Amino acid sequence: MATEDLKLAVTRLHKLDGDGATKAFCDISVLDSIVINGLRVVEGKDGLFVSMPREAGKDGKWYNTVIPLRREVRDEIEKLVLEAYGA
Repeated sequence: MATEDLKLAVTRLHKLDGDGATKAFCDISVLDSIVINGLRVVEGKDGLFVSMPREAGKDGKWYNTVIPLRREVRDEIEKLVLEAYGA
């Protein structure tokens, strides 16, 4: 399946004020059928990037709850979200 067949769309983008590393929260839809909540736009040492949704484990570490299996899909999600953010 090609990445254009995924029909990705930003369904919500909420920009945050302040000096924290997290700049926005975002939700995306896939194939007009599934919504993935909780992506984050983060300011890293090399610029903005998109962090997948994650949750804290019982051990106190953070674990991604959504993991794109192909790099092309990850790149397409990041491109889409950063364009919606205005980067």
